[in-house]
Amino acid sequence: MVLLCSCRKETRPLDGIAADSPPSSGDAFVEASLGDASYLNPLLASDSSSGGICSLVYNGLVKYDKDLKLVGELAESWEVRNGGLEILFHLRKDVRWHDGEPFTSADVKYTYDRLVDPQVKTPYGSDFQMVASVEAPDALTVRVRYKTPFAPALESWGMGIIPRHVFEDAPEGSDFNKHPANRAPIGTGPYRFTEWRTDEKIVLTANPDYFEGPPFLRRYIFRIIPDLAVQFLELRQENIDMMGLTPDQYRAYPEFFRNYNKFRYPAFSYTYFAFNLNSPLFNDKRVRKALAHAIRKDEIIDGVLLGFGRPATGPYPPTSWAFNESVRDYEPSDDKAKALLAEAGWKDGDGDGILEKEGRPFEFTLITNQGNKLRELSAIILQSHFSRIGIKMNLRVLEWSSFLHNYVDKKNFDAVILGWNLSRDPDQYGIWHSSQRGEGQYNFVDYVNPRVDELLEKGRRIFDQGQRKQIYREIHSILADDLPYIFLYYPESLPTVHKRVRGPRVAPAGLGWNFREWFVPKEIQKYQYASQG
Repeated sequence: MVLLCSCRKETRPLDGIAADSPPSSGDAFVEASLGDASYLNPLLASDSSSGGICSLVYNGLVKYDKDLKLVGELAESWEVRNGGLEILFHLRKDVRWHDGEPFTSADVKYTYDRLVDPQVKTPYGSDFQMVASVEAPDALTVRVRYKTPFAPALESWGMGIIPRHVFEDAPEGSDFNKHPANRAPIGTGPYRFTEWRTDEKIVLTANPDYFEGPPFLRRYIFRIIPDLAVQFLELRQENIDMMGLTPDQYRAYPEFFRNYNKFRYPAFSYTYFAFNLNSPLFNDKRVRKALAHAIRKDEIIDGVLLGFGRPATGPYPPTSWAFNESVRDYEPSDDKAKALLAEAGWKDGDGDGILEKEGRPFEFTLITNQGNKLRELSAIILQSHFSRIGIKMNLRVLEWSSFLHNYVDKKNFDAVILGWNLSRDPDQYGIWHSSQRGEGQYNFVDYVNPRVDELLEKGRRIFDQGQRKQIYREIHSILADDLPYIFLYYPESLPTVHKRVRGPRVAPAGLGWNFREWFVPKEIQKYQYASQG
């Protein structure tokens, strides 16, 4: 057994170590996060914190490599048959769960059964609606049959596979959504779960039996620090090894980063202002368009992002092949905004500067999550924009877990600022299709458009990328006109990693695609390990 000690040891200066030092096992890696995880179960993990931990603990049948090509993970190989109506997966022979039990096709079948179980609160079930059957003819073979061709079929099997024997051992009638393994997971991945202290940290330990070879970094510590300014103070003290920088932090004095490498690349994501479309304030498209005309996105890009991003026009970033460059953003114009609001019946009848309709003032509350200064500052700018056209917007900043589960999931909000980290395939059925409006699902604004439903369904059935591109370009255009969200900006990723860690490289897949290969040379390892038993 390995005993992991929190004590540090003296290390040599970083500049005394050769850049081409051979890989060494050992040391710990500490990463900061604004929010705690919710579920350490890939079927239930709907937030980035949960997803990040699950990606280290679990594996899918396939994964994206550094060049965004799908390659095998738990599946050694596969065959796509009958025009895409069948996929035959051949599983690896050398995989065991962290508790020593063998991984088999029965685990894949069990995972699928839970994904389509209506009692399971998963936002990923839509990716498996078109599956006709999943069979396990032997321990190392999985046969998936589809009702109709499904373009993202192969990518969907990147879903983390969960252990049947762990969940089936639960008492009969127990709730899968509340299973103890959702807080103490057993996976097949490169790291094993060790500890979870709520709102403090999650600790993982390298899996010595990992089928691709054990990670060099022996311990991964996920520290919950719900304020980016506090994270930055911890970084300056070198108490954390990695964090996502804000633009002003990225441009801070160079001496702050003498022991850190900074990276910059386009994030495959966007930040948005979402409406609760059930609210009588926002169910009129003219009102949503008025707010879009009131916003000056250049003030957010220049003042908040410091140029590290660009205005967003829809749900696909410019680096996506589905991006519709012909969609034009809303012209900033208070006059157009006021005219649309007047057309919708909103007028300042008493001269107090606040619009009214049927005796109700136009006042609402925007919520966002604690610690994310970019979103808070963006919201403050939006307050000033809206006040100029007679709308009073209040701002409420909430702790992440409460924000997500008590407000967003429950649709208990007027408007919200959030962001999406996107899949490389442009299928966004889970976000926009009208069937995905249940609690815990991603269409929490209650958006309904039959044409978008039709296009989303069609886009899943076609394999030709040229045809799919036209479909998603139309979706981009419709959403820009319907405005269930005001798409604010496409940000850039600005991570920083301590220089003692070797291996981080930016690729089309971003940073972290080769995390299992990151290491710290023996001479500059920071944390001690002892053995016992």
